[in-house]
Amino acid sequence: MIFHNPSGAPELACDECGCRWFDRMTNTCYECSAAVSEESLAAYHRALEAFQAQRTAEKAEKAERPA
Repeated sequence: MIFHNPSGAPELACDECGCRWFDRMTNTCYECSAAVSEESLAAYHRALEAFQAQRTAEKAEKAERPA
């Protein structure tokens, strides 16, 4: 499950319990021990890339406009 924090950045949450805390060494949820699926990780990485692309575009747009 992916949600967006107040700054708009994507965050990964457990598909089973909604927890946002993961053991990155084992890719499991700290709360319920559910494994993070490869599909969830791939979706999260795509969301991060899209977020970064959006921020880069916004910065470029600001740089093009005179103050």
